[in-house]
Amino acid sequence: MRRTRPLLAAVLATSMLVALPGSGQAADTDYRVTVDTAATGPAISDDMYGVFFEDINRAADGGLYAELVQNRSFEYDRADNASYTPLTGWAPRSGDPQVVDDAGRLNERNRRYLKLPLPGGLINAGYNSGIHVEKGKRYDFSVWARTDQATTPLTVSVTDPAGAALADPLRLTVRGATWTRYTGTVTAKTTSITGRLLVAGGGAGTLALDMVSLFPRDTYKNRPNGMRRDLAEKIAALNPGFVRFPGGCIVNTGSHYGYDAPNYERRRSYQWKDTIGPVETRATNANFWGYNQSYGIGYYEYFQFAEDIGAMALPVVPALVTGCGQNQATDDPALLARHIQDTLDLIEFANGPADSTWGTVRARMGHPAPFGLTHLAVGNEENLPDQFFARFTQFRDAIEAKYPDITVISNSGPDDTGATFDRLWQLNEDAGVAMVDEHYYNSPTWFLQNNERYDSYDRQGPKVFLGEYASQDNRFYNALSEAAYMTGLERNADVVRLASYAPLLSNEDYVQWRPDMIWFNNRASWGSASYETQRLFMNNVGDHVVPSTATGTPSQEDLPITGAVGLSTWGTAASYDDVRVTSADGTQLFADDFSAGDANWTNIAGRGTWAVTGGAYTQSDTAAENTMVMAGDPAWQNYDLNVKATKQSGREGFLVGFGVKDSNDFYWWNLGGWNNTQSAVEKAEGGGKSTLISDGTTVQAGREYDLRVSVRGRTVSLFLDGEKWGEFTDSQKVEPFRQVVTRDTRTGELIVKVVNAQANAARTTVDLKGANVERSARMTTLRGDPDDVNTQYTTPIAPRESRLDVASTFTHTFPPYSVTFLRIKVRSS
Repeated sequence: MRRTRPLLAAVLATSMLVALPGSGQAADTDYRVTVDTAATGPAISDDMYGVFFEDINRAADGGLYAELVQNRSFEYDRADNASYTPLTGWAPRSGDPQVVDDAGRLNERNRRYLKLPLPGGLINAGYNSGIHVEKGKRYDFSVWARTDQATTPLTVSVTDPAGAALADPLRLTVRGATWTRYTGTVTAKTTSITGRLLVAGGGAGTLALDMVSLFPRDTYKNRPNGMRRDLAEKIAALNPGFVRFPGGCIVNTGSHYGYDAPNYERRRSYQWKDTIGPVETRATNANFWGYNQSYGIGYYEYFQFAEDIGAMALPVVPALVTGCGQNQATDDPALLARHIQDTLDLIEFANGPADSTWGTVRARMGHPAPFGLTHLAVGNEENLPDQFFARFTQFRDAIEAKYPDITVISNSGPDDTGATFDRLWQLNEDAGVAMVDEHYYNSPTWFLQNNERYDSYDRQGPKVFLGEYASQDNRFYNALSEAAYMTGLERNADVVRLASYAPLLSNEDYVQWRPDMIWFNNRASWGSASYETQRLFMNNVGDHVVPSTATGTPSQEDLPITGAVGLSTWGTAASYDDVRVTSADGTQLFADDFSAGDANWTNIAGRGTWAVTGGAYTQSDTAAENTMVMAGDPAWQNYDLNVKATKQSGREGFLVGFGVKDSNDFYWWNLGGWNNTQSAVEKAEGGGKSTLISDGTTVQAGREYDLRVSVRGRTVSLFLDGEKWGEFTDSQKVEPFRQVVTRDTRTGELIVKVVNAQANAARTTVDLKGANVERSARMTTLRGDPDDVNTQYTTPIAPRESRLDVASTFTHTFPPYSVTFLRIKVRSS
């Protein structure tokens, strides 16, 4: 069965809304949950819920990777970030340090090093506010160095910004002209979050330095070159079944990150062989997200970390077709063959015996036993479905021929629906692919509307790996919508085998994407509201689903789409003209040919440079994103919007808004979006967007397009140059009350999971069909205001443990805006 975007059937209301007269409070809504305790539903994979790690938001360097020195090997470059220099992160204390790349380099991959005229010194401030040290803890210093003198004294100090010592200085002696690694340990005398590392050489001549490192001894599992303890412990507390790594967009981007660049070139795609071996021999690289990545965390560390937390390692390798808004495919057969062989070598690195070629490399790094790799994904969010799948097939054929026990995972593109999604699912099903990776980031409403998405998937077709998903904010309401959706994932555990929220980590001072599950700075970490819901689900999965049903929330009659009209751009200069809005009976509601200026329009986004130029309304800033201007009456309904649009320059097309209420709530027709690779209608609610329909339409610069949007009730038809482009009906129901029941066979408990994502309390009768249950059940509840956000200083969303009296049939009122897990012990009959 070919998958298209499922339509959520209207929920029939069988419950009663009970008002509380004069109370000024929300009413209770009555529900009934019926559980067939004698039946057994789909088995749930032990690995169902996992985590997805990508080096975004400084998740690795300055984050999970415990290294405290920023730019330790002087490899930062403008090629990575326009603001970078080789001395970014460093400040001279004295002398005139110079970063060079010559025949005297440490090795071919680690090319740059520092020449420090003596006497001289320099200071590193680490990440965020500085280097964090804690009183009484030890920190291991290391540096590769050489000197043009017989000996050179080297002093290492950890100080505050004013130069006051935070630890006793470490004194080393550099000897001779051969690169040598020098090490020592300092112990902090006081705690500071603004520490500085001062490295100073004495005497005369020149000192060469590379790989300057300060590493906490106290890492997760006390591993050298290991993980920051608090972040690793928060990940481990999720009890993840798998770790997907290293991305994401950093894996499959290649338009300017060369798939075949030399190992030492920083404009290079992520390739696993660059990331193993001694850290001083690993390549550094530009990161897709705009900064430098050191590969201090490499494939060995990923495998080791997954093993340490009891999770399955799930690596992702490039398919040589770009995704993430790019649109290129590599056609070099030799290059493709090399990447396929690299993937086979990766499997040998993970699973081969210690005397195999790549198993020997693993063993030398400290892990003689195989890691036990079972799953591997090829590609990520490719926009060219046929080109991707042709290459994926070659990867899969080669892997299955040599390693038939490895599950090779494909994907369905960057969104939950649309032409790319449909085409890739068709290709995957026709080829009998074992598992398909789906990704989507949508509004809370989308998640509350689409709980039944997987109910209609083919039970005999490929299984689903939901590798990236999140509701587009970090408020508790977002977490509630995700929790409600997860009940549908579990109910369909025979289809959805793996699922991971994304992204995992974000440094609060280096945010490139939100929402994120775990937040941190240089001294603290905290879980978001979504972290708490994920942790609750991941630690209470159960072994199989127990069939259950629930009554729905009383529905209201559908209201028509209402709102004003809007014009916008995204990284593009574009002109608009001859805007007309007419009612369904032909009455003109609004017209603007801009001959009298732009007084009818309000810039609700506060971005972009709008002006009337040449008789058209033009946005000229090609760097500005979402430049929405609005006109008309927010109460408009049942109307036609006509507008002429011309792209002037930039990376995308144009955006025509309708049903516009404000800058966070609107629909828009996005023509030439995603770097001009596709077009779609998107719905924004509370700032989060979801895609309603899409196709591969692109936009030509300099050509005038005639656009019409026809809104009738909740049905919208769209016309491009007089031809119907598409149509949709936005009629899916928002269901705030969701539940699923699973069984823990080890403990003999039913796990009743209930999400109430509304202001009304849910007075619920739970019918366990006469099951003989122990009277007292364990109850865990997350509750709060929908706008609550966990921060470093306050965590309003945290689990509350209690007991609840239960019976074979009992009534419990689930609080407004809550997630509740009941573990009910069933006695043997």
